[in-house]
Amino acid sequence: MSEQVPNPIDPEQSLKRPIGHHSEEPIPPTQPILSEDSAVTKAEKIARNGVNGKGEEFEVQEPAAKRVKMEGQVEVATQNGTEDKKLDARDKVKGIALVKTEYLIDTYKRAPISSTPDDDAAEGRGAPDARDNKRDNRGGARGGKKKKEKGQNKNREFGSWYDTIRLCNSRANTPEFSPKECSFGDTCKCSHNLRKYLAEGKREDLGTFDGKCPVWEIHGTCYAGWKCRFVSSHSKEIEREDGRKELVLIDKEDAKPLEDDDENRKEVYNVVSTTEKLDLARRRTKTEKSDKYVEWLEKEQKEMDKIYHQKKDETAEERAENRANFTDPPLLPSEKRRIYFGPETPVLAPLTTQGNLPFRRMCVEFGAQLTYSEMAMAIPLIQGQKSEWALMKAHESEISAPRYAPTSVIQDYDNSKDLKFGAQISASKPWQALKAAEIMPRLLPHLRVIDINCGCPIELVYQQGAGSALLDAPSKLEKMIRGMNVVSGNVPITAKIRMGTRDGKPTAQKTIERLAFGGYESRQRLGAPGCAAITLHGRSRQQRYTKNADWSYIAECAALVKSYNHKKDDLTDTINEPDARTQANNLDGRMYFIGNGDCYSHVDYLDHIQNAGVDSVMVARGALIKPWIFEEIEKGQYIDKSASERLGYVEKFVRYGLEAWGSDEVGVGQTRRFLLEWLSFAHRYVPVGILAHLPPSLQDRPPAYRGRSDLETLLASDNYLDWIKISEMYLGPAHKDFRFQPKHKSNSYEIEAEG
Repeated sequence: MSEQVPNPIDPEQSLKRPIGHHSEEPIPPTQPILSEDSAVTKAEKIARNGVNGKGEEFEVQEPAAKRVKMEGQVEVATQNGTEDKKLDARDKVKGIALVKTEYLIDTYKRAPISSTPDDDAAEGRGAPDARDNKRDNRGGARGGKKKKEKGQNKNREFGSWYDTIRLCNSRANTPEFSPKECSFGDTCKCSHNLRKYLAEGKREDLGTFDGKCPVWEIHGTCYAGWKCRFVSSHSKEIEREDGRKELVLIDKEDAKPLEDDDENRKEVYNVVSTTEKLDLARRRTKTEKSDKYVEWLEKEQKEMDKIYHQKKDETAEERAENRANFTDPPLLPSEKRRIYFGPETPVLAPLTTQGNLPFRRMCVEFGAQLTYSEMAMAIPLIQGQKSEWALMKAHESEISAPRYAPTSVIQDYDNSKDLKFGAQISASKPWQALKAAEIMPRLLPHLRVIDINCGCPIELVYQQGAGSALLDAPSKLEKMIRGMNVVSGNVPITAKIRMGTRDGKPTAQKTIERLAFGGYESRQRLGAPGCAAITLHGRSRQQRYTKNADWSYIAECAALVKSYNHKKDDLTDTINEPDARTQANNLDGRMYFIGNGDCYSHVDYLDHIQNAGVDSVMVARGALIKPWIFEEIEKGQYIDKSASERLGYVEKFVRYGLEAWGSDEVGVGQTRRFLLEWLSFAHRYVPVGILAHLPPSLQDRPPAYRGRSDLETLLASDNYLDWIKISEMYLGPAHKDFRFQPKHKSNSYEIEAEG
């Protein structure tokens, strides 16, 4: 027997844990799963909390022990600790970011790095997949022997940040004497007494930003109303004719009136209304194209089974009769919007948690030309979950056209109709992907592409057959791409993959060929699936982030894609010529190919473009550590940002966060939380002005050093209490119930879910 737990990825499938898999360790407090969490965040929390919140978890593999000791020299310990090699600080040492001697802290002894995990500990991974041990773990197979938790903070607590007295929303944005009617009436559990709320229910106003509300200053109105932590800057008390004094909010004359839907924000696009989400939740939204195609797909599979699982004694006539039973798809793809990837279009990767709207907005200002939403799960989207559709919001800067400077004219490509923002989804079954792909263009008018994630290594996602599990199910993946291409209207379909699921056994080349032409059994009848672009992450699922990305393999795949495009040309004007309606809607139906992994400087970027032969490069951790990497790519040079400039970017993130999440207590808490998540990466930046060796490497970790100023030293601190101190410069003292734990006790050589 096994215990069932809620499944945030697919509610129809229960999660199970094996019998007898109990820990003798004390059970730590679980991290609460909140209603506003996205499905991927819920999956991560389940992995950290353990199944049923009882601490059962998968075992964790930590990287080999290393040690760095700085006393004017670098001491490198081998894995068995038997050999020390002393090197001058000018020498390049693998894994160590060498700092100029004058900035080293001689008396500081750095703690062993043995507790530091690879860069994906935050992906909710409790263990290597059982497939890593040559056993499939999907469907609840037996897990391995449990190990003690080492360096990971799996049960992170963020606490809460609410007002002492909660003001009813019917009073939040109205004058004191003219409130809206409360829909809950006498049963409402929130306060309707405005003066009591202001006096006792909320903390004092913030004094940062000169006491002026950043949202009100830009938009002329504040969406938080009386709940705003800067409310005194846009409210006043007036005396009425009858002598009564009334509290009123102040708006600028040119301010746009607030809409009934509290999710609407100025300069924010792809906002799905509450009514539309309710229609999805109550299954009132029709998906006629998907329904027809899925019905045909099921019949097609039955006919396929008859042919490819036929009896040995079946006659030729019977085989021919079975083949004659095939029918054409009920629908063909619509003409797609042409898209373009080139050296001048660096791509910001889809990043769970970190890839939020304020961070993407900042990266676009630095020069990111293409962005993606955080990965959203198909089932919650289909069910209209608010938290999942919130991931689809895009800033005004993301719906503008990307940079376009090709070496040759791209046929029928209209740059003015292109945009930067695309959405990434994950699905475990074709019908899920198809329904999501049909609904999204209908509700999201500003969408460049829909990208299917085939690389996410999160354990729960993988067990459900989504993410990187699709790499081992190429036929299913092809059906998804082909079907999504049919129902997505004019929005192109792309895919993001890894080298494979197991280290040393790459399968990406076969996957790419299948996405380019289709499988053998469907190629001649149905044509190509119509994948417009493929992004390859140069690591396997099992490998995670323990080694450098394999750009030599990416280069091999890039050469294959070029050969496939030429092969397509060779088939033209022959009986085997692909149907143009099924081709990727780019130049002559050719696929674009993007590389991903360990890009940390303009040198890396240009090297990958020129030597690996990719069309563009997707940047993930490099952007988290230094968002101005896109500026470096554009200018083709290292940029030594000063500490004051970097602190200015912190302020900018805070301003953008308050605009996105609100300036009330909840919005301030959300902004603080996501700022700290970003700082857990940003502190890893070592200024190029104090490095003894260039180019910097994403995998290198510095010895203890002091910055060129006290502020630079503070920004380099790996102590999360210092990160909170930085947040308080702009957000004031943290709420008494606010908690923040870095994702690892050694703090943060980690990455969120980015397949």
